[in-house]
Amino acid sequence: MPTAVSAPGKVLLAGGYLVLDRQHTGLVFGLSARIHVLLTNHGTTENQIIVRSPQFTDATWLYKFFVLDGNRGVTVSQLNLGAPGTCPNKFVETTLTYALTYIIASNCKNAKTPSIEITILADADYYSHAPQPSQVYPRFPVFNVPLSGAHKTGLGSSAALVTALTTALLMHYNPTFDLNITRCRNQLHNLAQISHCAAQGRVGSGFDVAAAVHGTCIYRRFSPDLLTIMSDPGGTDFAIHVRKVVDDVESHWDVEIQKQSNLLPRNWALVMCDVDCGSSTVSMVKKVWEWRRDNVTISNIIWGDIQQLQAILVAQFKASDAQGVAQSLDRIRQQVRRMSDLSGVLIEPPEQTKLLNTVKRKVKGVIGGVVPGAGGYDAIALLVKDNAVSMSDLKAFLENWSAQTGGKYRILGVRGDSDGVKMEDYESYTVKKA
Repeated sequence: MPTAVSAPGKVLLAGGYLVLDRQHTGLVFGLSARIHVLLTNHGTTENQIIVRSPQFTDATWLYKFFVLDGNRGVTVSQLNLGAPGTCPNKFVETTLTYALTYIIASNCKNAKTPSIEITILADADYYSHAPQPSQVYPRFPVFNVPLSGAHKTGLGSSAALVTALTTALLMHYNPTFDLNITRCRNQLHNLAQISHCAAQGRVGSGFDVAAAVHGTCIYRRFSPDLLTIMSDPGGTDFAIHVRKVVDDVESHWDVEIQKQSNLLPRNWALVMCDVDCGSSTVSMVKKVWEWRRDNVTISNIIWGDIQQLQAILVAQFKASDAQGVAQSLDRIRQQVRRMSDLSGVLIEPPEQTKLLNTVKRKVKGVIGGVVPGAGGYDAIALLVKDNAVSMSDLKAFLENWSAQTGGKYRILGVRGDSDGVKMEDYESYTVKKA
């Protein structure tokens, strides 16, 4: 039976860098921009997988997977590697490896798995490219660039992809998997986390995967040590390790996720503004972490202040206190700039500071804003009054700002959204005949 799933992007509104440390939490919002995965059986050949990303050029991957003996799990091999324009897709390949290993280990080692075809579709706001209408999937524009050359807006596409693809595979191959069951959603979270970490080549904080699975939440990371049990794919007892970690057999998962449904007050909107100049998040995180290690006392003071302000901010959201939210965001930004100055990392670059201060001063409907997450030059997040006048004024301001600075600033269509991963109606992705 065809399966359709979507998972949201994210914006870490408060708690950037803090979220790396289990002593602290981050406030992460899900976004209306989603990665969609469509999955259906394909042909009669066993253990073959076709993956298409039709919004990009040369974006088709053909895989064959093999079930290894000795509890070594599944290996996935790309059959069309080396074809003109085709590059490896690390996130897809790794997710297939971990998800299929878990599925087969949980059911029957020798299970025959029919071939499947997977289509990956992204809402337009994940990329800073002029979209063109699609003749096949009307809701999803074509970008006409290779996936490797696509410029992202920093909304968490990789975590959303891993989560949506993992969910689709679990639902397709395991008829008892149900997103409405807490145990199933927890297993999904654990499986998506280990897949995403493996694809990245490092153990991240995991807030982006948590948002993709659960939506808007207050997030406290898991202890990185719990993944030390994992062997490499194809290694001794890989399948046993995957299942043990995903099912949390020994209750080692210490992640804390406080779901925040409807945290945004009525008539408020969380919007993103693309600045068309992404940042190297990994290098920024490394430098800030080195500074924190060498300056424990002052960094603890700053992080403690930000943590307290974040708790106040959440309470102000729940009280619909616009003035309080504005003040808390400003105070959080002050501490972030202090950390930026001391670490030498442009977490809130001067250009972003000027933009945030000016837009709040000149656009009446803007409550406040931040450079979210790790900071830098990714999209900025703004809280605004959700009415036509405020949005029109904001759009006009950004057009004028672009003309003044020579940059490219625009409101993305994405909004803050509470929902995490969810099933979709496969038939709603109507494929028009070319």
